[in-house]
Amino acid sequence: MVKKPKIGIVQSRGLGDIVIALPIARYYYNEGYDVYWPIVEHFLPNFQQHVPWVHWVPVPYDDPGRYFYDVPVARLKNLGVTELLPLYQHLTGHDFATEKYFQFTKFDQYKYIRAGVPFLNKWRLAECIEWNTAEEDRVYNTVVKSDTPYVVVHLEGSDHYGTYDPAIIPPGWNTVEIKAGITPSIFNWQRVILGAESIIMVDSVMANLVDQMGWGSDRYFIQRSHVGLTPVQGHHWTWI
Repeated sequence: MVKKPKIGIVQSRGLGDIVIALPIARYYYNEGYDVYWPIVEHFLPNFQQHVPWVHWVPVPYDDPGRYFYDVPVARLKNLGVTELLPLYQHLTGHDFATEKYFQFTKFDQYKYIRAGVPFLNKWRLAECIEWNTAEEDRVYNTVVKSDTPYVVVHLEGSDHYGTYDPAIIPPGWNTVEIKAGITPSIFNWQRVILGAESIIMVDSVMANLVDQMGWGSDRYFIQRSHVGLTPVQGHHWTWI
């Protein structure tokens, strides 16, 4: 039996970056590779069940920041992975930002150019995920309390809390907020999001997920970063 070649993704966080890069990993998986991906261990519950075709490698958080690159690379080498694909566009102590195409692209497009994967694959995220409908139903029944139309909002990014004028929500609608602690995986919010009349989200992992999946049709985006660190959107959003 011929052994599959191994490839290691070097992008241990953030959560949104991992979601953006999942179709890159899927591209290599479809090409016949075994994909190994070290990520910060507290992110694992988001992916282990929903993306079982990746060999997820837990990496502990440490204050010096070795979890970004040094520890993932060491873990991959210990697993016999010699072909590495770093997807960071900037990292202190490394020269990723000197790549000539980084200066002319958005950060998410950079990852795809760096990986040699068509950028349109970013919006093939649905092909990467296995869903848990029972958990989606539990989440829905936990946060959606009535048959009243509702807007789903997600306001908390990794380093930013978004705000919006609630007057944009029609009278009589409920507001359902996506919060931590309700379910271990971001993917289990699918039914809640698909059932919403409108979606309001800060630039974050959930906005990435919605855009890459093409969920909803009435979407509102709260920006937080400069142009180079704001992802390319494949679907229409109203910026607020």
